Amino acid sequence: MKKITILGSTGSIGTQTLEVVREYSDDLKVIALAANSQVDLMEAQIREFKPKYVCMCDENAAKELKAHVADTDTVILSGMDGLMEISSLDEIDTVVTAIVGMIGIRPTIAAIEAGKNIALANKETLVTAGHIIMPLARKKNVSILPVDSEHSAIFQSLQGQPNNRIDKILLTASGGPFRGKKREELADMTVADALNHPNWSMGRKITIDSATLCNKGLEVIEAKWLFNVELDMIHVLLQPQSIIHSGVQFVDGAVVAQLGVPDMKLPIQYALFYPDRRPMRDNRIDFAALAQITFEEPDYETFKGLNLAKKASTVGGTMPTVFNAANEKAVALFLAEKIKFLEIYDIIEECMGAHKAIDNPTVDEILDAEAECYEYIAKRT
Repeated sequence: MKKITILGSTGSIGTQTLEVVREYSDDLKVIALAANSQVDLMEAQIREFKPKYVCMCDENAAKELKAHVADTDTVILSGMDGLMEISSLDEIDTVVTAIVGMIGIRPTIAAIEAGKNIALANKETLVTAGHIIMPLARKKNVSILPVDSEHSAIFQSLQGQPNNRIDKILLTASGGPFRGKKREELADMTVADALNHPNWSMGRKITIDSATLCNKGLEVIEAKWLFNVELDMIHVLLQPQSIIHSGVQFVDGAVVAQLGVPDMKLPIQYALFYPDRRPMRDNRIDFAALAQITFEEPDYETFKGLNLAKKASTVGGTMPTVFNAANEKAVALFLAEKIKFLEIYDIIEECMGAHKAIDNPTVDEILDAEAECYEYIAKRT
């Protein structure tokens, strides 16, 4: 039986991970869960999955939860110390890092140091600290198993293939709800418009990131670290039907890709059971009914997130942290209806222009760069 910790168990990826656990309860055991502040949902998860430990990042939420579940044997922890403790427990095999934000960096490092495999759904970990995470994982002989559908697809496409024969990585994107629109059409798009994703059911922040294509920019940086390739080897393609989740073209011209219906439980389950594959119900493409699979080049001028991410990665150091932090705050402002959609790009550009990158930053320097970016945006607005 595989024993796991799930960081971010009340979010979209976390709850879907628990669906997989529910399906394979004889093979997967939840030892610890973590969330920020959703007390009621966490209480329900405690009563169903009976974890030994739960960490709430919010101290007040931890106190409230502790009172709610006083009749159980679950130990309630809080804050960063709690996150790091449940990520390095002796009895766990794998940590699912589905927690949102750079709060996931330190627990991930703690898990790797303790020799735990990582099922990675936290983009910020590699975007901002890939230069720390990947060498450490190699040193500790730890597997980083991607949970994002695109990176999982690339990972699956590479199985049995020589990594030094990659010509390019084909990173696909649906194009989001605004695919095909021009800049002038985006000026007055509302939050409701941006949240209306045509294919995927995701959290609010990542859905906005899909609309701006900043999410794909983050995935480009993540792919560079995960697969040890240069930026110019990563080719983004729009695949509006979200059937081809990504692939790899090799030096002989052969392309290996992973196809499937848009369902995050497939990459979650693959990461948890790798290298095995387990059955999934109702997760099949009907090829006879599939009218077409089409491709388009991204509109880099309209959807500036891709180029901004590539620029950040090229500069390196703390610049990807600033790209990520500026995007995070700008999206929050847009969701709160305090800025227009296109201002997301303006804020990111301003923050990157104002930042002097630090090479090979430590975790503290990464977190300082994030804080400085937040301060810049607060003064701006």
